[in-house]
Amino acid sequence: MERRRLGRLGHMSSVLIYGGAALAEVSQEVADQSIEHALEAGINHFDTAAAYGESELRLGPWMPSIRERIFLATKTGDRTATGAYDSIRRSLERLRVDSVDLIQLHSVGDIGDLDRATGAGGALEGALRAKDDGVVGAIGITGHGMKAPAVHREALRRFPFDTVLTPYNYRLTLEPEYARDFEALVDEIKVQDAGLMIIKALARNLWRTGEPRLHATWYEPLDEQPAIEAAVAFALARREATGICTASDVGLIALQIEAERKASSTTPDAAAAELAQIPDLEPPFIRIPGRMVPEWLEPLLPDG
Repeated sequence: MERRRLGRLGHMSSVLIYGGAALAEVSQEVADQSIEHALEAGINHFDTAAAYGESELRLGPWMPSIRERIFLATKTGDRTATGAYDSIRRSLERLRVDSVDLIQLHSVGDIGDLDRATGAGGALEGALRAKDDGVVGAIGITGHGMKAPAVHREALRRFPFDTVLTPYNYRLTLEPEYARDFEALVDEIKVQDAGLMIIKALARNLWRTGEPRLHATWYEPLDEQPAIEAAVAFALARREATGICTASDVGLIALQIEAERKASSTTPDAAAAELAQIPDLEPPFIRIPGRMVPEWLEPLLPDG
């Protein structure tokens, strides 16, 4: 699997980053099969979060044998210094490790939330304390919503975050304001030599109200191989990005691994042409009649 440099941290990460949210509600047996497949495919960067259900617990049994050969990242959703510090300590226990390579301030998608996380007594102070203790190697920021790239650019102005995890896919590039904000974020990332990682590469839409969810993802994902191959190729064409987080469903990870193998032979234009033919392709951060919006996402959605 291709590897790319994670900004100034220098780690050569696999371009597919294992999205630990996929382990939130699965058994240890299912988790073991998925993790083993990922390792065999060459994935060496695992990303989880305190909020991802049982994910940290599912990864924990693997750490004694793989910790030295993977980049391990988790996240704290707490917004106070004490809350974030305590969350990081709990994550270390759940993961069965002495330290993580990266702690990320989780789901910061608007300026008000950024203020809380980076202000006096905020989560950033807790992360810095953990770094001073030697249990955190680097500090990053993540977030959802149509304002995420602009918010993350502002975050980089306030503090030199080592990494940024932000949404990007073909459909989002068709939104002029989003595309502009993303390019501005990329410019700032280059200046600071921060690491850029992408989420929501496979997002198709919000789930339809009243219809069964076919995957564990909170959004409706692309789930047919040609579309997944196009989506992965389109996202990885952004050479400024270290890689993309795999979607939060263990059943989709093998399809993304196969897609990565073919990505270099697909041009961005060809990928875009394939994705343009997909019906109901919409940003998962916009209210659409008949589509379910997760409660936690509501504050980040446009009015109206």
